[in-house]
Amino acid sequence: MMAMWMEHLREEIINPASEDAQRKLRDFLKRQGLRIDYPIEYTMEIVDGGDIAATGSFSGSVLKCIAVDEAYKNQGLSAQIVSHLVNEEYRRGRDHLFIYTKPLNKQIFKDLGFYPIVEESFKAVLLENRWDGVRQYQQDLLQESGDLVPSATIVMNCNPFTLGHLHLIEYAAAVWEKVHLFVVWEDRSIFPSAARYRLVEEGVRHLDNVVLHKGKDYIISGATFPSYFFKNDEEAASTHISLDLKIFIQYIAPLLNIQKRYIGQETNCVLTRRYNTIMKKLLPSARIDVEEIPRLLWEGEAISASAVRNYIRLGHMEKVKQLVPDTTYRFLLSGEAGEIIRRIRRMS
Repeated sequence: MMAMWMEHLREEIINPASEDAQRKLRDFLKRQGLRIDYPIEYTMEIVDGGDIAATGSFSGSVLKCIAVDEAYKNQGLSAQIVSHLVNEEYRRGRDHLFIYTKPLNKQIFKDLGFYPIVEESFKAVLLENRWDGVRQYQQDLLQESGDLVPSATIVMNCNPFTLGHLHLIEYAAAVWEKVHLFVVWEDRSIFPSAARYRLVEEGVRHLDNVVLHKGKDYIISGATFPSYFFKNDEEAASTHISLDLKIFIQYIAPLLNIQKRYIGQETNCVLTRRYNTIMKKLLPSARIDVEEIPRLLWEGEAISASAVRNYIRLGHMEKVKQLVPDTTYRFLLSGEAGEIIRRIRRMS
């Protein structure tokens, strides 16, 4: 009987542009107590006639929105969904994958070859498909770091690298024997990750005690953004922040003997302010101090990457020159930055 019933199930690939398919997916996930975690790059469903029995999606290297209807539980559909998604990810050249799920589902994904990294009690657990993934990242950090003296850290996106960023780095470097500077590696900014890293590298070359690192998948990345099973964006963002900081507390700070984290004062971005607020609560409990530094000002306004991008958009390069190091300005005038400049100027 079971085999005959399972014969009615079939796999379907969903067109992400189809409003009807998206509506059906949203309704199905809502019935499972979940929500769509945008962006969605690829979705597959297991259907029984016209009804969804199970579904799963991914964006980049993160598998998401995986759910099985209660009537189809314990039939191996979770394994079928994950196997399909993993095979498609591999076909696209991605082999380091992540899953966010509720802690009560953790064992299901462990049985499917995923390994827990960090957990937020009763809310979320992050798993990856490499048993030594985060440990390999730790080894890379150690190779870059040299002597493990008491040190400070800064995490930056630098989209692009400005005099405000440099001010914060120089402030920390004047106090600490070593500063570990992490550049966010997620490639979702106007300036590509490789360009941002290069601008930071050139901009801090005069500071011998600054060690530059790539954030990769473990510091403010697409792999650290759970949200699909939360009721609202605020809860999702707060849990994402806590998980990201727990990775820092458990795997990075003790490894590199980091005792202080510097942050720039945030006046514009609500999410960054929330990140800073939660950081001030969590890090001191792990004996890591947090110090917030006022923004460097120019003509009475805080220097920021968003201000630089706005002046680029308006064609006011003489103002841009006042807000960025010479290394950044030379890059912006080069042919290499041509497409970036054009993209910014096409923005409304």
